[in-house]
Amino acid sequence: QVLLVESGGGLVQAGTSLRLSCEASGPIIQSTFGSYSMAWFRQAPGKEREFVAAILYNGASTNYTNSVKDRFTISRDNSKNTVYLQMNSLRPEDAATYYCAAKFYKYSLVDEEYDCWGGGTEGTVSS
Repeated sequence: QVLLVESGGGLVQAGTSLRLSCEASGPIIQSTFGSYSMAWFRQAPGKEREFVAAILYNGASTNYTNSVKDRFTISRDNSKNTVYLQMNSLRPEDAATYYCAAKFYKYSLVDEEYDCWGGGTEGTVSS
């Protein structure tokens, strides 16, 4: 069983920052976290879930949706089985529930291709 647990969400003002974390646990992923690419998706009320950012299993490559480029940074610490999403210069349109997801080997921009999902952490941005 693979468990992904997000944390770090909250209510912030526009222009400020949040740092999300996603820790992986479970007998399989604890020993193989370094083989999984990780991604963040988000879903705002009434909208479809959308890709935000992804990082390759070894950290050598990242990908961002255009609306967060130069504001968000995805990173990982394989020694801690954790992936992070640093979100700067937040805008009201960034408000959503943020989910982390794991996919063996290479990442994808398509949510259906991910094997494991966390329960989400909510980020609210006031204007």
